[in-house]
Amino acid sequence: MESESLQVQPPGATQVAMVDPEVVRQIRALRELRWGIRLIARELEISRGTVRRYLRGGEGADIQRRPAARRLSDEQRAEIVRLFDTTAEGNAAVVQQLLAERGVDVQLRVVQRILAPHRKERRAKELATVRFETAPGHQLQIDFGEKQVWIGAHRVRVLLFVAVLSYSRREFVRAFRSQRHDDWREGLAAAFNHFGGTTQTVLVDNARALVVERDVEKRTVRLHPAFEAFCRDWGITARACQPYRARTKGKTERGVGYAKSNALAGRRFESWAELDAHLERWMVMADDRIHGTTREQPRLRFERDEAHALRALPARPLPVRQRRLARRVANDCFVDVDTVRYSVPHRLARQAVEVLVGDHEVIVFDGTQVVARHTRCDEPHRRVVDTSHFEGLCRVTTTDRVIGTALQTYGRTLDDYAEALGGAS
Repeated sequence: MESESLQVQPPGATQVAMVDPEVVRQIRALRELRWGIRLIARELEISRGTVRRYLRGGEGADIQRRPAARRLSDEQRAEIVRLFDTTAEGNAAVVQQLLAERGVDVQLRVVQRILAPHRKERRAKELATVRFETAPGHQLQIDFGEKQVWIGAHRVRVLLFVAVLSYSRREFVRAFRSQRHDDWREGLAAAFNHFGGTTQTVLVDNARALVVERDVEKRTVRLHPAFEAFCRDWGITARACQPYRARTKGKTERGVGYAKSNALAGRRFESWAELDAHLERWMVMADDRIHGTTREQPRLRFERDEAHALRALPARPLPVRQRRLARRVANDCFVDVDTVRYSVPHRLARQAVEVLVGDHEVIVFDGTQVVARHTRCDEPHRRVVDTSHFEGLCRVTTTDRVIGTALQTYGRTLDDYAEALGGAS
């Protein structure tokens, strides 16, 4: 639509009487009788400012000239709604800015009033959702939820990955410390292994780790290359829910809320391993409950109708976690990865290294040379130590050396100290 078609119609002018002409006549008559402004205002029940204005004004002071209201045409109103639903992505302030770029000066409050009925209709459509039931083995819905949990002496932010089979409502939950690209892939792979097969499609959120770009008008999305490769490897089709339409993946939305309020509410754990073990037990309980919608146990519904409908797992899947990180070795010869510290040879202190975080292993490179290899640890704020990395750094290199032997390196024994104390039994 051309910019000139959106110009606001030029204002005209209307004339309206401000007060009744008889009141104006009475104001002037009382003034001629030497009445004061305060007394006139009290007598006629009008403001003192009105009395002053009509006493100061000459002929025509009782007429107010008011410019005609500025109005938008029907085409202009339709364009505001169209911009709101497309380019502005549901933001009235952005609609106003887009109109200003076209030379149309419209107040934000005017835009909001025009959009109010459309917002109400749109909200009604969101609330009036038609429940869509999928066939067995057709769809898995995934999402992340966040909750603060006490683990040991620390209050830790736990990211719960939740996957729900749309037909049976079986639920898989795993705790992560972040929701990066590899966390999404690791959670999804673990869910498929837990259920014993893959679904045809997986419904995901519009997280940047999964969806790189979305065309609202064409209703198309571009997946993150790593996630797209994962889907090809596992033989699944990924679909992203519509923006501002969380109800399109309502099964996992409710699953996230259920896991946060039921699995973790009011609980403390001594370690991350204890949290993982608790979630494993909780999933068994969740599968055996009577689901509020299906009125059946998810496990029974799965075993009866869905287990045989799942596709086979890939024989040799690609690694789901392949993350390379640049790190600088600390003075104490450790590198930090996701709050876990891994040791490296002490000769590399204060030097730059590269860390490869895999599914089960953490490998440290100095250039192209592997200098450290550790089993990946899930416990936050822990240290993973290879004692060989500290050989030659200090005189005492093992923890099983007895005290007497250590004292002899300084020219003393326990007998020497006993004699100095006057003999010890």
